Amino acid sequence: MGTPPLDRSTTWPYENGEPGAFSYARFSSPTVAEAERALGELDGGEALLFASGAAASAAVVLALLSPGQTVALAEGAYYGTSVLLSELGRWGVRRVEFDQTGPPPDEVDLVWIEAPSNPFLTMPDFEAAAAHPATVVCDATAATPLHVKPLERGCDLVLHSATKFLAGHDDALVGAVICRDPETAARLREFRSRTGPVPGPDTAWLLLRGLATLEVRVARQTESARSIAERLNAHPAVEMVRYPGFGGLLSFDVADAGAARRVETGTRLIANMTSLGGVTSRIEARSRWEGARVPPGLLRLSVGLEDAEALWADLAQALEGA
Repeated sequence: MGTPPLDRSTTWPYENGEPGAFSYARFSSPTVAEAERALGELDGGEALLFASGAAASAAVVLALLSPGQTVALAEGAYYGTSVLLSELGRWGVRRVEFDQTGPPPDEVDLVWIEAPSNPFLTMPDFEAAAAHPATVVCDATAATPLHVKPLERGCDLVLHSATKFLAGHDDALVGAVICRDPETAARLREFRSRTGPVPGPDTAWLLLRGLATLEVRVARQTESARSIAERLNAHPAVEMVRYPGFGGLLSFDVADAGAARRVETGTRLIANMTSLGGVTSRIEARSRWEGARVPPGLLRLSVGLEDAEALWADLAQALEGA
């Protein structure tokens, strides 16, 4: 199959006096629809794209919950999710946190798990989550559909910051929700059409480009990350390594915040910058964003496509200065 066409139109003619499949870009467009089809096929449900992962997360909460209802959020999940839920607290959305390796608490209306969590890399108890009567959403950004398919594990929704591994090149800001049932997808599509957080066609096209190489990229990132995790485990300057056994994301602890700063600023090949999932390896001390929520010496490493031996040599020389 060749490269999908890029349609930048914002409006399309009616068909026999009625709107056709595409009429206005806030509702959908051919390139966005094709990217949704491809991602839905990967994850096993109906996909909807949003302007960012945060926009996708906000849409799930605002479209499916009402004031006074409660989200049970996995402890140690992506800190931006907790920040978002705190913001939505002004609209009456409540939040409790729970250990996702066990069952969610009773009397909640939405269960939010992460597979694996970022940056602690824990995996949820899918069986316990699926047994809960509430709707279950799983953020599978770090796993991708290649390693975890939450809909097959009993979840109702899958969420991706598709900016990360799915698009994969640090040039497309985009989020996605994949739904098990058509009714939920229709509600989210209605919400997106009314509120407007739809990505542009260029972004959708870049996501399609990323999906075409996803398997080979993630395979190489996984192979390199496994090797680096093993070597970090044996390094005297490293106190703890967290790696779920797949994917390109890991985290590790050094002695303290000062040591973490020396490591992140001491690499030469590995970039000192935020985000994850791109072809460029990057490292950062997460306490600058998350504060006391994480150990002061915690470093998050996203492994890219560079040579694994070169990456380790760079990391090892930076650790010598820790």
